[in-house]
Amino acid sequence: MCGIVGFVGRAQAAPILLDGLRRLEYRGYDSAGIAVEQAGEIRIVKTKGRIQCLADLTGEGQKVPGTLGIGHTRWATHGEPSDVNAHPHRSMSGKIAVVHNGIIENYVELREYLQKKGYVFVSDTDTEVVAHLIDYYYKGDLLKAMIKAVNRLEGSYALGVVCADCPDQFAAVRKASPLIVGLSEEGNFIASDVTALISHTKRVMYLEDDEIVLVGREGVRVYNMNEEEIEKEISEVTWNIDAAEKGGYEHFMLKEIMEQPTAIRETIRPRLKEGRVVLDDVCLTAEDLKGLRRIIITACGSAYHAGVVGKYVLEELTRIPVEVDLASEFRYRNPIVDDKTLVLIISQSGETADTLAALKEARRRGARTLSIVNVVGSAIAKESDDVIYTWAGPEIAVATTKAYSTQLIVLYLFALYAAGLLGTREEAELRRLAAELESLPDKIEALLPACKPEMQRLAAIHYGAENLFFIGRNLDYAAALEGSLKLKEISYIHSEAYAAGELKHGTISLIDQGRLVIALCCQNALFDKMRSNIREVKARGAVVMALASESHPDIRETADQAVLVPETDPLFMASMEVVPLQLFAYYVASANGCDIDKPRNLAKSVTVE
Repeated sequence: MCGIVGFVGRAQAAPILLDGLRRLEYRGYDSAGIAVEQAGEIRIVKTKGRIQCLADLTGEGQKVPGTLGIGHTRWATHGEPSDVNAHPHRSMSGKIAVVHNGIIENYVELREYLQKKGYVFVSDTDTEVVAHLIDYYYKGDLLKAMIKAVNRLEGSYALGVVCADCPDQFAAVRKASPLIVGLSEEGNFIASDVTALISHTKRVMYLEDDEIVLVGREGVRVYNMNEEEIEKEISEVTWNIDAAEKGGYEHFMLKEIMEQPTAIRETIRPRLKEGRVVLDDVCLTAEDLKGLRRIIITACGSAYHAGVVGKYVLEELTRIPVEVDLASEFRYRNPIVDDKTLVLIISQSGETADTLAALKEARRRGARTLSIVNVVGSAIAKESDDVIYTWAGPEIAVATTKAYSTQLIVLYLFALYAAGLLGTREEAELRRLAAELESLPDKIEALLPACKPEMQRLAAIHYGAENLFFIGRNLDYAAALEGSLKLKEISYIHSEAYAAGELKHGTISLIDQGRLVIALCCQNALFDKMRSNIREVKARGAVVMALASESHPDIRETADQAVLVPETDPLFMASMEVVPLQLFAYYVASANGCDIDKPRNLAKSVTVE
């Protein structure tokens, strides 16, 4: 979950490293540091805190001259955030400096081994082991030392390594953690994410596990663990720098909320042709689908919540039983998975460690796998039998908005596609649903400016709440899960989502005078039942904010406050109602003075278990 950047070229490295780290700060912001090669020595500057602290220390990089260097922004796993534990870490000889994303699982064993060899450790991190281990094996050939060291490492890692004896190149390697190489005329780069490089180059190479790259001033060379040079395809990034900048918005989160209509259009457009869903990249046949006993959706966080929506939609349209499982639990419960199981894996980054592990477990047990990811060439995409990309573009805010919304769209598309192959819905009905799906971006585009001031007004009323509840039934409950998560992760207000029918089974005891309850009432078939649930909590003193479709303005007679969203098919309603919930969370966090794009203790891409 840390961010790595490296550069070698003709320009000064430190300002480029700082610029890259700023664009990667969503991956971690406990501490930051850079290592720059200067006349055969490695100069390291690092500090606890945000990137700006590092920029101030280095005079925006001007105080650290040199044209080769690596940088790091940290999300702490081993050792508290501190100057000493910040990366880069240096070997005892001073020859090697390392930045690391991931976890070295056998670091205690390696630390004891190196201590017996005379190495002295100064930090509490697992990463310092890597610096000393490479130093131990270094005999004048950095590639050989890297291979020997990596062969002893267990866990996940992306490593950037500078050697004082190598003023014209540095090394990098990955295993189960993202790392890309950037190529340009001004020099060559590594980074955890393309957002760090996009202002310099759109030409990138995606490293595979156990590939080591030597990044030089004039070019790059990639090797396998047998020290054999291998050819790598160069890819072209399709989006520009504007997509990775705020564009006049105060926060990336608000920008990304407002970008949802465009992101949804981009996700739908290539997959709807003449009223039918076409998934050219999916190889599942009608025979494959008819042979399935079950579908399992596995994911973490917001992607898991998208999966809960997907369960309702897939079961309704395909009549195949669907389970939704947290990826962090999936492989530890001895899951019942075989060749008659389709496992859907959902991840924005395509690198989520628990989700990737669940994917590998599913494949080991013989399941067919299909991933829904945003990042092209990511580990999960490459490991899956099939992949459907959400064309959401870069998402910088830690709290996901447009990535979640496009995951919903892909789940709808897949459900329509599968229903068409299986013949579980009439052709006319599938065309009607496809047309309704195609209309969603326009409806959300109209909803955003309409509900934005209202959600800001409601946030100004409720921002002081300490505990609150979201309730809903069926797909409204699935959407409530995401609304609750958005609020708690960026405003730090305790909130929980419950199926409204479960209120009487314990939860209603927590309702007291003035307690805010957000009631989702957008499933018209269940509207009367939800209105009864609202009356139950109001009778016990709750203040109720309700979301309902425009066909039910009468909700205002029951709730204290009401927000109406445009009508769509009930199967797609989660896409409409999540928009005001995202805006409510955003404005509550803003009113409380929270760091919206970088909420405490969280990072964007969770590449450790």
